[in-house]
Amino acid sequence: MARSNAILSLWQRCSRLPAGRWLFSRLVCFKAPYFGSISPRFERLEAGRCELRIAKRRKVLNHIGTVHAIAMCNMAELAAGTMTDVTIPATHRWIPKGMQVDYLKKAETGLRAIATVTQPPVWGDGQDLPVNVDVIDAAGQVVVRATITMWVSAKKR
Repeated sequence: MARSNAILSLWQRCSRLPAGRWLFSRLVCFKAPYFGSISPRFERLEAGRCELRIAKRRKVLNHIGTVHAIAMCNMAELAAGTMTDVTIPATHRWIPKGMQVDYLKKAETGLRAIATVTQPPVWGDGQDLPVNVDVIDAAGQVVVRATITMWVSAKKR
């Protein structure tokens, strides 16, 4: 069951406004400034799914003119973390524990990251939650496939 939290409430309010998705993206990057380096734009956020985009801009390119591997990892972590936050119950908290990344092809266009998760039937005191993230180019090809393991545990009372 998804929790009603500040991030999800903010998304629901902002996403209805004309520039609301841009505003939401800026607010998330204000809270977690490092993600501002990729200038993400959230497109969808709900329990079990998050989608965001980045444009192919000079600041995310490597020396051969493709999107840098670490920029794609940042996308994956941002999508996975935001989605996890709105997916787990209010009685729990999360932190990234590990990341497995497969670089499948060069990223020569703007990109879209899609984070998904299968929710466990019961949320225990502490467990791994694998979040799958595909980073997709403008042609619909997966350029990066990542699994980010989130440690989800009950909040201390």
